[in-house]
Amino acid sequence: MLFGWGFKYFSVTKQLAYLRAHGIMLGTRMRKDRKVFLYMVKNLFVEVMYKNDSVDREFEKLEIFNSLQHLNQYLEKEFRASF
Repeated sequence: MLFGWGFKYFSVTKQLAYLRAHGIMLGTRMRKDRKVFLYMVKNLFVEVMYKNDSVDREFEKLEIFNSLQHLNQYLEKEFRASF
């Protein structure tokens, strides 16, 4: 849990560098015609949207979830909002 607290206070540049080095990409999904990438790093889940939908580009948005339950709640809310 201490890692999650510390990760949130990293600069965004450091968060992305850590994700690229230590995170596991779980998959992608489409959101409003954009590709969103989901990573797992230790006990956190991180959703990232990159410029031009390319992992090689700069990020546009980064969302951190403390637990699988928090991630599931977010995804359910997103799913309901899409209809």
